Order: sequence, then structure tokens, then C-alpha cells
Amino acid sequence: MSFPLAGQRFEVDYGDLVATNAYAQAGLSLTYEITGGALTGNNATVGFEWRHLFGGTYAISWQEADGSTVVHIDDFEAGRSLAFFTTPDARFFRLEGSLKPLEPLHQN
Repeated sequence: MSFPLAGQRFEVDYGDLVATNAYAQAGLSLTYEITGGALTGNNATVGFEWRHLFGGTYAISWQEADGSTVVHIDDFEAGRSLAFFTTPDARFFRLEGSLKPLEPLHQN
């Protein structure tokens, strides 16, 4: 089964960190870009896994090249995102904020 939000882009705003997540058309990878906060400019394309929880809510997880792990619980219907991530030096962060759709990127 393909990720239902494949081909779409969203902005998450946690206050001190704002990012865009663009889900590839094939639904196997996402490209994130930090657009606000101390990490502005960080970006990468990563493989991800997802599970449907209920309604418009999904658990989405990935591992970054530096070993950081990220888990989102994103409610696309209510526009809310919970994020949990661990850095390579074992710091653990919990974030909560808004989630809104953006115009999709057009792929050639």
C-alpha cells in the first residue's frame, strides 16, 4: 500500500523549529528542509516508514545520515504534529506544533 499523502508537501511549525516535509510521489522517501530556527538550511532526502493510526493521523519515522532518529505523529485532518527525535549524542527532544499543507512540488 502506498503512502496516502505521497506527492504532497506540508509545513510543520514547532515555534523554535519550522520545516517543510515533501513526500515523494512514490511514497518511499521524503525531503525535509528546516526553514526556521537554529537549524535553518539543514535538508536531506530520507527513506521513511509510516503506519496509519486513525482518521487522518499517521506515525511517520526515519533515520537521518548522522544517526538521528525522528518519529512524527501527524494528524493531517486537525493540522497538528507531535515530533520526537534523538540526536547522535543521545539528546532527546519532544516538539508539538501546527501542520499545514503547501502547494506540491511539480516533478518533471
